[in-house]
Amino acid sequence: MDLYEYQARDMFEKHGVPVLRGIVADTPAEAKAAAEKIGGVTVVKAQVKTGGRGKAGGVKVAKTADDAFAAAEAILGLDIKGHVVKRVMVAEGARIAQEYYFSVLLDRANRSYLSLCSYEGGMEIEQLAVERPEALAKVEVNPSTGIDLAKAKEIAIEAKFPAELVDKVAEVFVTLYKVYVDEDATLVEVNPLVLTEDGDILALDGKVSLDENAGFRHADHEALEDKAAADPLEAKAKLHDLNYVKLDGEVGIIGNGAGLVMSTLDVVAYAGENHGGVRPANFLDIGGGASAEVMAAGLDVILGDPQVKSVFVNVFGGITACDAVANGIVAALDILGDAATKPLVVRLDGNSVEEGRQILAARNHPLVTLATTMDDGADRAAALAAK
Repeated sequence: MDLYEYQARDMFEKHGVPVLRGIVADTPAEAKAAAEKIGGVTVVKAQVKTGGRGKAGGVKVAKTADDAFAAAEAILGLDIKGHVVKRVMVAEGARIAQEYYFSVLLDRANRSYLSLCSYEGGMEIEQLAVERPEALAKVEVNPSTGIDLAKAKEIAIEAKFPAELVDKVAEVFVTLYKVYVDEDATLVEVNPLVLTEDGDILALDGKVSLDENAGFRHADHEALEDKAAADPLEAKAKLHDLNYVKLDGEVGIIGNGAGLVMSTLDVVAYAGENHGGVRPANFLDIGGGASAEVMAAGLDVILGDPQVKSVFVNVFGGITACDAVANGIVAALDILGDAATKPLVVRLDGNSVEEGRQILAARNHPLVTLATTMDDGADRAAALAAK
């Protein structure tokens, strides 16, 4: 789950990261009141989960409260890369002497953490990484030892901070890493981290991504979720504890086990090349217990996607045998009734496969087609979607 900037700011403040005051506002009048409360120069910033806000006109400096009102009026409703601004943050202004960059993230490829840091950071960090990669330090962080003060100084030195700043920024790096660990994040980024004219180090703009798999350890994280902005199908799947991710294709996918589902996506994409370029419409792993209720919930979510033209159910019977899966499919179709309107291609293999196929054949549902192999099933589903 990605946080809005104001949520990241509040989280930083809770852990002791140096930040400036910020107040959220949903209307120009609220923005004016926030600016009056903060006093002095403020910055009105669009709260959207995408980059490039400044270039799109989503960040404006306000010298007075009336300026903040006008800035909010201009920003609210703005479309920034497909994200419509519904809220702004009015932040305290800062006299910036220099901008830096710091982040710590999960490095899945190397099964460790990685810190990215640059003395020459700031808003154009992506451009810097391409044009002058030597200016962006990449330091592996051992999850067992993390970022202590010694490691933080190593990162600062690698990032070419001058000696007089190393100790200052290192303390902030340690605190940011504490946010990363204590909140079970997969990314904590500050861009820019700034040195003010008064010599203070401040996290001016933060980005935090939280690991939803660790949500059971953080009851307070649920309040951070923007339910209004969530994809309705993904929200519906979440209510049923389904592992679902919406994609942009036409063939709905149901499988049991993440590895099998990922393989199914690849096979459907490959088969779709022969049928007008149709693609998988989703990732949906129903897990080991393919009961009627779980299957019905999964089908209900997939069939509710208007882009879906056909569904490929690809199940390997293990702990849950194929006959139980087949009974689940039959019962699910009965539960859905007229709501089930799109063709299903079903491929079963593994434990009790013959019994499962017999159950589906005996039911002889007009929407169900049996496939003997994964390749055959993917091709049939893609052909049906193309029609």
